[in-house]
Amino acid sequence: MTEESPDPGAAKRRKGNGYRRGPVVLRGAQVPATTSDERLLQRVDKVTWLHDDPWRVMRITSEFVEGFGALAEVGPAVSVFGSARIRKGDPEYALARQISAGLVAAGYAVITGGGPGIMEAANRGAVEAHGLSVGLGIELPHEQGLNKWVDLGIHFRYFFARKTMFVKYAEGFVVLPGGFGTLDELFESLTLVQTQKVKGFPIVLVGTEFWGGLIDWIRATVAERGLISPTDVDLLHLTDDPDEAVRIVVERAAELRAQEEAASERAAEGDAGW
Repeated sequence: MTEESPDPGAAKRRKGNGYRRGPVVLRGAQVPATTSDERLLQRVDKVTWLHDDPWRVMRITSEFVEGFGALAEVGPAVSVFGSARIRKGDPEYALARQISAGLVAAGYAVITGGGPGIMEAANRGAVEAHGLSVGLGIELPHEQGLNKWVDLGIHFRYFFARKTMFVKYAEGFVVLPGGFGTLDELFESLTLVQTQKVKGFPIVLVGTEFWGGLIDWIRATVAERGLISPTDVDLLHLTDDPDEAVRIVVERAAELRAQEEAASERAAEGDAGW
């Protein structure tokens, strides 16, 4: 340690956009050692939770209110998932930009996690195509901040509130190569569609070399053992073609809208018969 920098981590914590905690920005020694999610899920022996958690519910509620309010008028949108570690020179970066531009041309806003890598590329593609670029950031120990291509950004403390926004305002999901976070988002979306908690929104996996082994394992192991229905595998659409990825989303969304209109017409006819 030196007299000028008594804390070796201070300079690192001051880089970038600072540490975001909801609407608050923290730097230096003000950066907390734990995240809001970690504190929420931490088990304690003392009964302080009787006093802390009810107030925490108010904070959680405020995140949902802020998210719903900010995204209410976004219109049709597609959530694009992928790794934060993809670099600008990687082919997946260019692919994400191209897919987002195609989605904008088809009338969609683009929603990402707001970070670097694939998320940045998708937000950039939306902006360059003159569409709406949305970023849903999250409080993490190593803060990433929202990338500069986000037009409408919301920063969340809690993962579950953020995940709700990804699903509630999307008509489809496009998933490019990624790590645990991407897999989490993929399987949560897949589970919601499979269990019919949301409509049969399209889930498009981009990258046959990356995702092909996973699809083979799901089909040959999970479905073969009867742990899912064979038709559940068909919920996933695999492609390398950015135009095909957009087409799958557009065509499936049109099918769902037609089903909704037909259901509304049947309901109206039923009401008229009373």
